[in-house]
Amino acid sequence: MLKRVVFGLIAILLMGTLSSAWAFNLTDTQGHGQNLAAYKGKWVLVNFWATWCPPCRAEIPDLIALHNANIARLAVIGIAMDYDDPKQVISFAHDMHINYPIVLGNETTANQIGQVEGLPTSYLYNPEGKIVATQVGGLTRAVVEDYINSHTTLHSKKK
Repeated sequence: MLKRVVFGLIAILLMGTLSSAWAFNLTDTQGHGQNLAAYKGKWVLVNFWATWCPPCRAEIPDLIALHNANIARLAVIGIAMDYDDPKQVISFAHDMHINYPIVLGNETTANQIGQVEGLPTSYLYNPEGKIVATQVGGLTRAVVEDYINSHTTLHSKKK
């Protein structure tokens, strides 16, 4: 199971579709710009989700823990999709104690980042701003941290 998830995370590398994180700008529910250039030097996890989606709801505690435990080296940004009322998304995020930025997304938002074939979908950017992994389906804190740790170690050895 873990191998399948890790392979899913690196699937984008196999497709050869690396792209730059610095090319898009988002505005979160607090009105703050989420220009990913501001995160240069950090890993960035962009997570597309919906309030009605059981796997999305299940991964939220891990995303909160991931954000809290790795704030110096990782940014988590949630992009809510497929909603009718923005107030419902904001209320849901508050009730779930989500403390990372939430963006109210749509097709235009998704097109700036990558395909959203299902929910949840996550994109992981390395500190240089390149998409290095993607996952369609739920993910865990452990899988993301293992991926980052293994690639941070490999990157350090190359220097």
